[in-house]
Amino acid sequence: MFTELWKESWSAAIVNHLWQSTLVMLVAWLLTLLLKRNQARTRYWIWMTASLKLLVPFSLLAAIGDWLRPASMSPIGSPQLASAMVKMAHPFLQSPQSSESFTTAFAEPATVASAPHHGSLLPEIFVVLWLCGFLFLLLRWSRDWWAIRSMLRSASRMPLPIDVPVFSTSRMIEPGIVGIIRPVLLLPEKIVDRLPAPQLRSILAHENCHVLRRDNLTAAIHMAVEAIFWFHPGVWWIERRLIEERERACDEAVLQLGNEAEVYAESILNVCKFYTESTLACISGVTGSELKQRILRIMTNQVTLKLDLSRKLLLSTVGIAAISVPMVFGLLHITEGRVAEVRAQSAPANPAKNIAATWQGTLHTDRDLRFVVKITTVDDAMLRAIFYNIDGPTGGIPAISATFKGSLLKIDLPFATYEGTLGADGNSITGMWRQGQNPLPLNFARATLETEWTIPQPPRRLAPMAADANPTFEVATIKPGSPDEHGPRFWFDPHRFSVTHISLSQLIQFAYGLQRREIAGAPDWFSSETYDISAVPDGEGEPSIKQWQLMVRKLVADRFQLKFHYEKRELSVYALTVAKTGPKLTRSQGDPSQLPGLGFGPPGNMGATNATMADVAGAMQQGALDRPVVDQTELAGRFDLRLRWTPEEMHSATESSDAPPDLFTAIQEQLGLKLVSTKAPVDVIVIDRVERPSAN
Repeated sequence: MFTELWKESWSAAIVNHLWQSTLVMLVAWLLTLLLKRNQARTRYWIWMTASLKLLVPFSLLAAIGDWLRPASMSPIGSPQLASAMVKMAHPFLQSPQSSESFTTAFAEPATVASAPHHGSLLPEIFVVLWLCGFLFLLLRWSRDWWAIRSMLRSASRMPLPIDVPVFSTSRMIEPGIVGIIRPVLLLPEKIVDRLPAPQLRSILAHENCHVLRRDNLTAAIHMAVEAIFWFHPGVWWIERRLIEERERACDEAVLQLGNEAEVYAESILNVCKFYTESTLACISGVTGSELKQRILRIMTNQVTLKLDLSRKLLLSTVGIAAISVPMVFGLLHITEGRVAEVRAQSAPANPAKNIAATWQGTLHTDRDLRFVVKITTVDDAMLRAIFYNIDGPTGGIPAISATFKGSLLKIDLPFATYEGTLGADGNSITGMWRQGQNPLPLNFARATLETEWTIPQPPRRLAPMAADANPTFEVATIKPGSPDEHGPRFWFDPHRFSVTHISLSQLIQFAYGLQRREIAGAPDWFSSETYDISAVPDGEGEPSIKQWQLMVRKLVADRFQLKFHYEKRELSVYALTVAKTGPKLTRSQGDPSQLPGLGFGPPGNMGATNATMADVAGAMQQGALDRPVVDQTELAGRFDLRLRWTPEEMHSATESSDAPPDLFTAIQEQLGLKLVSTKAPVDVIVIDRVERPSAN
């Protein structure tokens, strides 16, 4: 429920506000260093301003400036200047650019549509953590305040020469001002006996100074800041500085009233000796600052300077800039949305360039999945599309192809296809997502700098594992698969192997590069029961696909007690060869060191990116054909391809003349390849022993 209400732009706004507030704290610190020889009350209000900044975001001042902007005033017209100014004020606004890596997936239909909703709980987790800290502080402060109120209820009035009511308590607590609207002075009842009259007068003067300065009010305001931003270490740093400067300010005021430094210092030492300090910052007492340095300052009666003209000008300039700069942003209408608007207005008329943008939309299945498609132009004509599943594995998936004709956009992915129509306003695409048997509606909206979703950063790329390494899974978890899931789905992070909804038969097929007919003697549950597996390899570096397969072989031998022997049997196979017309394949522009992308979308739909012909043959024998496929094309390199056909079981139900041909015809017409049926001796795995997985 909360995730549906949360907007991604709020996260960026919060991070930017914290960054801006932290910068203000650092400026305040520098100013107090510069003014360390001046009066403490000046430094106190500098720190108080830094505290108040946390309650007043710069975006609010910018909104005020935008509201004050005359209708006749033209907003800034340069998108480059506007964008630069927005980045300066909002450095965390833009989504991090994920590397365009691809996660290999031997996927059944609906593979991505049912990807786990990993990131969706983060807002709830952060809010719960924040609420726990917020409530903890409120409860702690309420307990301490209740104890003070109990002291006041049992306290008795004392007639002393001070402008606020004075009460005495039997508790051994230091003298302190309690309350904000109607403050009272709370004294320990025997303080009159413990302190000589001159020392008591200096203590009363100190407390009266707190009343005149309204220190309890400002302390209460900062406590509200601490409750809201308790996770920021800067607010606790400010609290210490505020207490130190308020006590120094009162010390300076007490000495200026004519009290003797030695008497005043002794009174503070006696209070510290006999009484305990209040735990609440909004109860202004006598202690609360670094005692040794404080006594030294009092005894040496260090001269504090009033602000000269240059320092007054400096503080005025900083203060005016802090308020005026955000308002100038608003007056010039320099907002994230305005940058996108200016760019859109200046976009060229070429339709391909108009479609080149970041698009985002939500696919509604059994769970909501947020998709982002970044479309760019290549050579001023061709389109290139990168697909991101915000709620699935990190990293971008390159599209096999992307075309835009008239108002129709078509995107081919290894595991799915999308067709949509660009709206008349140019800011929306209405279309259908085809993955699995039933197409689903999916609408995209053009993202702006303000509304763009944050794309999770992919894991840091590791160096390849040594080619002669013999890795093993250091940790492996095997759990029963959910019947509601679809799969199998393989995820190869740099140093983690994950697969969901996979049978042991499919796992062995992956590990040994087999087709299901190349496994014999298996029990019934071998193909029907599914598992979710997560494992972490030992050793350093990112394993190759062969090393992943090697580790899976060791895993099934250890956890499933797999034992088998090979038998040479003559089986019907398909030989994948080049047709007489020659290959019709597109060379991949992907990184050859990256894993290939292989997937099956709707029935009769297969896609591949950055794949060798051996990869394609292996995927076809596992997801499209009922017998092993042997690569005999002798084609080197890596390719991107899309293959569409009408499955045999759908021929009778398909009467449209636009329907794709059968698989064998489609391979020749679309890829320039050919499947030849033949027989060949094949090494078949014969199961001798296998058990259900041992406990984790």
